[in-house]
Amino acid sequence: MTQPHPATALHFYLSHGYACGYLPNKAAMSLIAAPHHSIDAKMYDTLIQQGFRRSGQFIYKPHCAHCQACVPVRIVLKDFEPNRSQKRAHKQHQNLSTRILTAHFNQAHYEFYARYQKARHAKDVGQQEAQPELDDAEQYRHFLCLSQVETVLVEFSENNQLKMVSVIDLLADGISAVYTFYDPDDTKASYGTYNVLWQIAWAKSLQLPYLYLGYWIKDSQKMAYKQNFHPLEKRINSEWRQD
Repeated sequence: MTQPHPATALHFYLSHGYACGYLPNKAAMSLIAAPHHSIDAKMYDTLIQQGFRRSGQFIYKPHCAHCQACVPVRIVLKDFEPNRSQKRAHKQHQNLSTRILTAHFNQAHYEFYARYQKARHAKDVGQQEAQPELDDAEQYRHFLCLSQVETVLVEFSENNQLKMVSVIDLLADGISAVYTFYDPDDTKASYGTYNVLWQIAWAKSLQLPYLYLGYWIKDSQKMAYKQNFHPLEKRINSEWRQD
């Protein structure tokens, strides 16, 4: 007997409301694809093209009744040219060495992540409620180490000192930047910009057309950097549209 494809059992449900982590005084909801164990790499390729994202083993997209601020974005790699500021960031950090690892729990990564989160969110009003227990090892493992698709960790080091870690999914039509954390003490660094440039170069070397950057939110300063990478496609009204 022919077995049905796992996608035939896929269904979607709405999460409970929670405080938005990006816009103050906003409530948020997510549309969750389930069951998560039925979502293989091929199905996730389809879902990310429809604006979904992955957090651990959960596949979701924002589904807020009175807000459409979260816009899925991806860089069109064949036409990308770095601007002057991005070229400076690349030159500033070109001595970073990289090591690509399969996704797994690493105590040094976790401690690095906890330090980054503590420094980053100490200034964020309401962020504790949106992302509780950010220094909890089990939450870290579920958030960044568990995956049902092909996922890698990329270490960036300088003089044998860990400076940045990226979690990246490999897709059929590109790579997806899941999460990046870096040394919060290097206040003059441009790690975030350099990291996107590195991912662009890596995806190009794999002959992939897109780098998925997750969601862009016009009124969120944290998301503003994504608008600096051109050409950028945004998924609006169920279509990918280029700036």
